[in-house]
Amino acid sequence: MSSFEQTLSKKTIFKNVSVLSPHYVPKELPFREQHINEIRTVLTPALRGQKPRNLIIYGKTGTGKTCCMKRVMDDFVEAIKEGSASIHYLNCRIYNSRYRIMQKLLKNHVPELEKAGFGLPFLYEKLIELASSGQQIVVILDEIDMVKDLDDLVYTLTRSNDEIRNGGVSIVGISNKLSFKDSLDPRSRSSLYETEMIFQPYTAEQLQKILAQRIEEGFEKGVVDASAINLAAAMTSQENGDARYALKLLNKAGEIAEQEGKQNVTDVDVESARKKVEIDLTAETISTLPEMHKIVLYAIGGLSLSGSRYSRLEGMQNGFLFSGEVYEEYENTCRKLRKRARSTRWYKEYLNDLEMLGLITTMPSGKGIRGQTTLIKIEPEPKGILDILRPGLFGS
Repeated sequence: MSSFEQTLSKKTIFKNVSVLSPHYVPKELPFREQHINEIRTVLTPALRGQKPRNLIIYGKTGTGKTCCMKRVMDDFVEAIKEGSASIHYLNCRIYNSRYRIMQKLLKNHVPELEKAGFGLPFLYEKLIELASSGQQIVVILDEIDMVKDLDDLVYTLTRSNDEIRNGGVSIVGISNKLSFKDSLDPRSRSSLYETEMIFQPYTAEQLQKILAQRIEEGFEKGVVDASAINLAAAMTSQENGDARYALKLLNKAGEIAEQEGKQNVTDVDVESARKKVEIDLTAETISTLPEMHKIVLYAIGGLSLSGSRYSRLEGMQNGFLFSGEVYEEYENTCRKLRKRARSTRWYKEYLNDLEMLGLITTMPSGKGIRGQTTLIKIEPEPKGILDILRPGLFGS
């Protein structure tokens, strides 16, 4: 018997482990029906040959934004009459520039794009041509704030409607940052004319029901104790209300129980899973950061280990660093990597992004410190952060 056959023959407490994945889209999305209906209402005009309003969806990680959007997409595709509309989903961590988004958007419609070398004017003309055939094009930009030249992208897609006859182009932007529009210049902001929707974090009670739904499909009957579900939900609601975190917690608890030969998942297994999940999620979050964000985080981690030069100042909070010394360390790290350090304006944006992801905390300096500055503290354990970052930045 092969090693795989031996593994397959073992009894498992899991019924379908893929159901516990954050990428799984269930048939029913508890507590998000109203959001789904609102998105559907906004996009319905496209199916009638009319241009929908642009839509911006906000909410922290794990609040169901992408799941709801994918559910609506499936319904939208089923309702399309041939050639009347199209809907396109793009993850902006991967397609993070105007050119790459335009290229991906048109690839299935313009066979010539398989050959390299076409510039933006060509892509723009093809977009106008496609929409002018009477097609309503809906472009979903997940993590829209990760697009490097967002102003140019928004302006290009929205202003294309001035030249399109019969059809149109609409944007659905999904963002973790409520403030992302603040970085747009007034021209792009005014051309967006969006409808806004906010997804609130899940409560402990809501998370209990979400987990119960997934457990029914993901685990064998009666395997997961009620106390384990309650603890996973309570832990998650105290942290961030992130359903993905709750699912990972339960999945890891199931793996721990199975490895120890248990027939049930208990709250003890959930407690054991917590630290491992936090390390996994931190590594996953860091792996998707742009390079400059990683270098800033590396600088913060390094200084946190060595200690702030100003730690003895009266009013200096324990474990916090001065923004200025972090920027100097960031410049030093850039020099070692032979990269060009960005301006302080961009550096502040990187800090905002890192704080939004829960990797750092910032606060204004208090009494006893001359002048006004920002104090920075790394949230996860610094050594672990450096261990995750070092191979990618400096090589093994």
